[in-house]
Amino acid sequence: MITEGRAIIKVPVVKTVSKEMDVFYNPVMKFNRDISILLLSSIDKNGLNIADPLAGSGIRSIRFLLELKKSKIKSISINDYSLSAVKSIKSNLRLNKIKINDKIILRNEDANLFLLNSQGFDYIDIDPFGTPNSYLDSAVRRISREGILAVTATDTSALCGTYPKACLRKYWAVPLRNELMHEVGIRILIRKVQLIGAQFNKALVPVFSYSKDHYMRIFFKVEKSKEEVDKVLKQHGHFEDIGPIWKGSLWDKKLVEKMGKGNKVEENNKILGIILEESRVGGIGFYDLHKIAKRYKVKIPKKEELIKKLKKKGYKACETHFSGRGVRSDISLEKLLKIII
Repeated sequence: MITEGRAIIKVPVVKTVSKEMDVFYNPVMKFNRDISILLLSSIDKNGLNIADPLAGSGIRSIRFLLELKKSKIKSISINDYSLSAVKSIKSNLRLNKIKINDKIILRNEDANLFLLNSQGFDYIDIDPFGTPNSYLDSAVRRISREGILAVTATDTSALCGTYPKACLRKYWAVPLRNELMHEVGIRILIRKVQLIGAQFNKALVPVFSYSKDHYMRIFFKVEKSKEEVDKVLKQHGHFEDIGPIWKGSLWDKKLVEKMGKGNKVEENNKILGIILEESRVGGIGFYDLHKIAKRYKVKIPKKEELIKKLKKKGYKACETHFSGRGVRSDISLEKLLKIII
């Protein structure tokens, strides 16, 4: 018996979380679900038709029903290909005193068929075990104008450069294997999803992105417009010798501010605070202080002190959630070294 947020669910006891589980539940992804709820609570839109195509235990949908305002949800479609999972979802809905009705639709289909056979959704959550590639085409087809598409990738070994050939095959880009690999990986993933969207004249712009634990996660706002798609594609390009990547912003600053103010889960305050600062600084990449110290044989001040110094000099500067030893700033390396030395 597991308690997560306001939900109580029964899940199988296993030694290792894997896709072989009859009913999939990963406790590490609690933050993933926390942020989904927070983001939906923060957008100025009610009456959403929500799709959870890979529902597993049903924990995400159950938490949506229990923790989002009733006005947020017009309907929620909960689907899983596993019959065992669907039985578990029914049991977990009963456990939380939620009755299946016209608003709550339960399906036992292949995720792609489930999406393609639908009329479309305002929010679709693609959160698979591994790459999201198999589901992108059908998800993009069925996401509505002004909708939100959430995409998770757990195959970070490809996106972060451990297996560059796999990244080229799956994501049509050359990755990076150094301190910037998680940010570059997320930008590669964003571009891939945007290219799928471009085929259907849908501009997919990231409004909230992060990398944590073993996965990457992006929320896209959707606009159906050829002109907006062209604007998105203009922001694709190479970074040093890698890519192509998305070179635009990873966050919508106003939305991140709202999410920070609306957050009620105390342990999430720190990362949300860091991401808010990052959204204000912008740019691609950051400085790894350990690497600079080693390469230039200089003594680096404490990260907090350096950030204060940079701000005092009129530069933007902050921590980055991509690395515990990184500083994101609009200062050049040459000027940064002068301040350090």
